Amino acid sequence: MLSVALDEARAGYAEGGVPVGAALFSADGTLLGRGRNRRVQDGDPSTHGETAAFRAAGRRPSYRGTTMTTTLSPCWYCSGLILQFGISRVVVGEARTFEGRHEWLAGHGVEVVILDNAECADLMTAFVREQPRLWQEDIGAVSG
Repeated sequence: MLSVALDEARAGYAEGGVPVGAALFSADGTLLGRGRNRRVQDGDPSTHGETAAFRAAGRRPSYRGTTMTTTLSPCWYCSGLILQFGISRVVVGEARTFEGRHEWLAGHGVEVVILDNAECADLMTAFVREQPRLWQEDIGAVSG
Protein backbone atom coordinates (compact mmCIF):
# COMPACT_ATOMS: atom_id res chain seq x y z
CA MET A 1 0.00 0.00 0.00
CA LEU A 2 2.77 2.43 0.87
CA SER A 3 4.41 1.98 -2.55
CA VAL A 4 1.43 3.67 -4.25
CA ALA A 5 1.62 6.67 -1.89
CA LEU A 6 5.40 6.86 -2.33
CA ASP A 7 5.04 6.89 -6.13
CA GLU A 8 2.70 9.86 -5.76
CA ALA A 9 5.08 11.66 -3.37
CA ARG A 10 8.00 11.17 -5.75
CA ALA A 11 5.93 12.55 -8.65
CA GLY A 12 4.96 15.60 -6.59
CA TYR A 13 8.59 16.23 -5.68
CA ALA A 14 9.63 15.96 -9.35
CA GLU A 15 6.95 18.52 -10.25
CA GLY A 16 8.30 21.00 -7.68
CA GLY A 17 5.49 20.40 -5.21
CA VAL A 18 5.25 19.17 -1.64
CA PRO A 19 6.20 15.46 -1.67
CA VAL A 20 3.25 13.96 0.18
CA GLY A 21 1.43 11.11 -1.49
CA ALA A 22 -1.58 9.11 -0.40
CA ALA A 23 -3.85 6.30 -1.49
CA LEU A 24 -7.22 5.01 -0.31
CA PHE A 25 -7.85 1.26 -0.29
CA SER A 26 -10.95 -0.82 0.28
CA ALA A 27 -11.14 -3.40 3.07
CA ASP A 28 -10.00 -6.11 0.63
CA GLY A 29 -6.98 -4.06 -0.50
CA THR A 30 -8.40 -2.76 -3.77
CA LEU A 31 -7.02 0.65 -4.71
CA LEU A 32 -9.89 3.15 -4.72
CA GLY A 33 -8.00 6.38 -5.31
CA ARG A 34 -4.53 7.85 -5.27
CA GLY A 35 -3.19 11.38 -5.18
CA ARG A 36 -0.49 13.78 -4.12
CA ASN A 37 -0.20 17.21 -2.63
CA ARG A 38 -0.80 19.57 -5.58
CA ARG A 39 -1.02 22.89 -3.78
CA VAL A 40 1.85 24.32 -5.82
CA GLN A 41 1.07 22.67 -9.15
CA ASP A 42 -2.64 23.62 -9.14
CA GLY A 43 -2.50 26.79 -7.03
CA ASP A 44 -5.14 25.13 -4.81
CA PRO A 45 -4.36 25.21 -1.09
CA SER A 46 -6.88 22.44 -0.37
CA THR A 47 -5.20 19.78 -2.50
CA HIS A 48 -3.26 17.81 0.06
CA GLY A 49 -2.24 14.22 -0.72
CA GLU A 50 -5.01 12.68 1.36
CA THR A 51 -7.71 14.94 -0.07
CA ALA A 52 -6.56 14.18 -3.61
CA ALA A 53 -6.71 10.42 -2.95
CA PHE A 54 -10.11 10.77 -1.30
CA ARG A 55 -11.51 12.77 -4.22
CA ALA A 56 -10.07 10.28 -6.73
CA ALA A 57 -11.85 7.44 -4.90
CA GLY A 58 -15.19 9.03 -5.67
CA ARG A 59 -18.45 9.06 -3.81
CA ARG A 60 -19.32 6.01 -1.72
CA PRO A 61 -22.19 5.33 0.65
CA SER A 62 -19.62 4.55 3.36
CA TYR A 63 -15.88 4.65 3.85
CA ARG A 64 -15.94 2.25 6.83
CA GLY A 65 -13.32 -0.44 6.49
CA THR A 66 -11.13 1.62 4.17
CA THR A 67 -7.46 2.39 4.72
CA MET A 68 -5.81 5.71 3.93
CA THR A 69 -2.10 5.27 3.32
CA THR A 70 -0.02 8.43 3.41
CA THR A 71 3.70 9.13 3.28
CA LEU A 72 3.49 11.68 6.13
CA SER A 73 1.45 11.97 9.31
CA PRO A 74 -1.78 13.76 8.34
CA CYS A 75 -2.34 17.40 9.29
CA TRP A 76 -5.50 18.66 11.07
CA TYR A 77 -7.24 19.24 7.74
CA CYS A 78 -6.64 15.72 6.44
CA SER A 79 -7.25 14.16 9.85
CA GLY A 80 -10.63 15.87 9.94
CA LEU A 81 -11.49 14.37 6.56
CA ILE A 82 -10.46 10.90 7.77
CA LEU A 83 -12.56 11.18 10.91
CA GLN A 84 -15.58 12.84 9.30
CA PHE A 85 -15.95 10.20 6.61
CA GLY A 86 -15.23 7.24 8.87
CA ILE A 87 -12.03 5.97 7.27
CA SER A 88 -11.14 3.10 9.59
CA ARG A 89 -7.39 2.85 9.31
CA VAL A 90 -4.46 5.15 8.51
CA VAL A 91 -1.05 3.83 7.53
CA VAL A 92 1.59 6.54 7.94
CA GLY A 93 4.91 6.28 6.11
CA GLU A 94 6.68 8.51 8.61
CA ALA A 95 6.02 10.96 11.42
CA ARG A 96 9.60 12.12 12.09
CA THR A 97 9.64 15.26 9.96
CA PHE A 98 6.07 16.24 10.87
CA GLU A 99 4.11 14.89 13.78
CA GLY A 100 0.65 15.47 12.43
CA ARG A 101 -2.55 14.46 14.13
CA HIS A 102 -2.25 10.68 14.05
CA GLU A 103 -2.49 10.48 17.86
CA TRP A 104 -5.71 12.51 17.75
CA LEU A 105 -7.10 10.10 15.17
CA ALA A 106 -6.13 7.11 17.32
CA GLY A 107 -7.87 8.74 20.27
CA HIS A 108 -11.05 8.88 18.17
CA GLY A 109 -11.02 5.20 17.28
CA VAL A 110 -9.09 5.22 14.01
CA GLU A 111 -6.50 2.46 13.76
CA VAL A 112 -3.13 4.12 13.12
CA VAL A 113 -0.03 2.28 11.92
CA ILE A 114 3.26 4.20 11.75
CA LEU A 115 5.82 2.51 9.51
CA ASP A 116 8.76 4.88 10.07
CA ASN A 117 9.83 4.32 6.46
CA ALA A 118 13.30 5.73 5.72
CA GLU A 119 12.51 6.63 2.10
CA CYS A 120 9.48 8.68 3.16
CA ALA A 121 11.56 10.49 5.80
CA ASP A 122 14.48 11.08 3.42
CA LEU A 123 12.21 12.52 0.73
CA MET A 124 10.52 14.92 3.15
CA THR A 125 13.80 15.89 4.83
CA ALA A 126 15.30 16.80 1.46
CA PHE A 127 12.24 18.87 0.57
CA VAL A 128 12.21 20.74 3.90
CA ARG A 129 15.93 21.53 3.48
CA GLU A 130 15.47 22.71 -0.14
CA GLN A 131 12.13 24.53 0.24
CA PRO A 132 11.76 25.69 3.88
CA ARG A 133 9.40 28.57 3.07
CA LEU A 134 7.12 26.38 0.96
CA TRP A 135 7.09 23.77 3.72
CA GLN A 136 6.16 26.40 6.33
CA GLU A 137 3.39 27.59 4.03
CA ASP A 138 2.10 24.05 3.57
CA ILE A 139 1.80 23.42 7.30
CA GLY A 140 0.27 26.84 7.96
CA ALA A 141 3.29 28.22 9.82
CA VAL A 142 3.87 31.29 7.61
CA SER A 143 2.43 34.52 8.96
CA GLY A 144 1.83 37.78 7.17
